[in-house]
Amino acid sequence: MNKEKNRYSDSELEEFRSIIEKKLVEAKEDLVILKGSLSHKDDHGTDDTGRSFNMMEDGAETLMREENAQLAARSEKFIKNLENALIRINNKTYGVCRKSGKLISKERLKLVPHATLSIAAKNAES
Repeated sequence: MNKEKNRYSDSELEEFRSIIEKKLVEAKEDLVILKGSLSHKDDHGTDDTGRSFNMMEDGAETLMREENAQLAARSEKFIKNLENALIRINNKTYGVCRKSGKLISKERLKLVPHATLSIAAKNAES
């Protein structure tokens, strides 16, 4: 009788925890950098340069700030998803597909540690 696993073992969960915690540290460091760029901490002092240069610089700066704001929002969402994955590890529900109830493959979780859907369930959504 071959019973299918319905959750990862405690040692497997700890392995995933270390992957997630490492990604969480990196994501938080990236977010600090992005937020710093949004607050003009890295201003290069072009305030006293010629008028036409400032106009071009303002347009490029506005575009860059919008892109950085979008990246910061994505980083915040990623951080929240990683934190939620840690909660699922604590609850011992990590790695269980929320649609099928089956285990998500280890390979997928190593690449996308915050995944809540198996590949089959994700493809079925499309």
